[in-house]
Amino acid sequence: MNANANQCAAHQQAASTLPPILQLQKIVQQLRSPDGCPWDREQTLLSLRHCLLEETHEILAALENPSYHSLSEEVGDLLLVLFMMCQIAEEQGIFNLDSVATQICDKLIRRHPHVFANHTVKNSDEVLQNWEDIKRRERGEETASVLDGVPRSMPSLLRCQTLQKKAARVGFDWKDFHGPLNKIYEELQELTDTINQKDEAKLENEAGDLLFACVNLLRKLAIQSEIAAHKAADKFEKRFRAMEALAKSQGHNLYNMSLQQMDELWEQVKSVEKSNKNL
Repeated sequence: MNANANQCAAHQQAASTLPPILQLQKIVQQLRSPDGCPWDREQTLLSLRHCLLEETHEILAALENPSYHSLSEEVGDLLLVLFMMCQIAEEQGIFNLDSVATQICDKLIRRHPHVFANHTVKNSDEVLQNWEDIKRRERGEETASVLDGVPRSMPSLLRCQTLQKKAARVGFDWKDFHGPLNKIYEELQELTDTINQKDEAKLENEAGDLLFACVNLLRKLAIQSEIAAHKAADKFEKRFRAMEALAKSQGHNLYNMSLQQMDELWEQVKSVEKSNKNL
């Protein structure tokens, strides 16, 4: 066994005696060390952005499996990225894992007075309202907008819904789903009126208003718009691929078929889906 192998074995033995969470921290430190991994040493806080997005989406995919198979592994992958960010920040003197943990612990205690103090709340809506009130007092932002804290980098549908939820906390909201439902009819008519005006900017604006109204309706129905859209895309992809397979089995190619012929195949696919659900 060479010197490097001996050193590696020694590190593994020492790390294995630690609690798993501290063992992960030690491993990340070793990966970032001069004798560690070239790829890990090259990473920066900004370069890890794509890893954050990738691992988050893999967790979301794992959540769609009812058995949650691989969910633990995917959560671990995201945890690794977060530990890596803490290690890089510590090397740069910005913050470290302990300061991050201390900060979130303090925040949770401060913003849950109904749990850690004598404050009383009636429901989760009141919990959220108290959270926002406490946050504004902490930051000295009595005149700040209630919409602050919603990054523009959010997925569009999620950003729409988050902005609507924040506005609703101060009472700027429809009483029930009938309000946004009527708004959808209104925006659809405005979009229809705009189509023949050949004004692309106005058309895009009206289309956005319609989408925003649809998100508002889903929010009032307690449906997550981003998830609903994701499932709709999945359903379309599944049906279209089935339609392609059905056409191929009949000796056809979609490129050479009319829209009516494809519609017939589409209905056949939907019929099979319905039959399978009823089994």
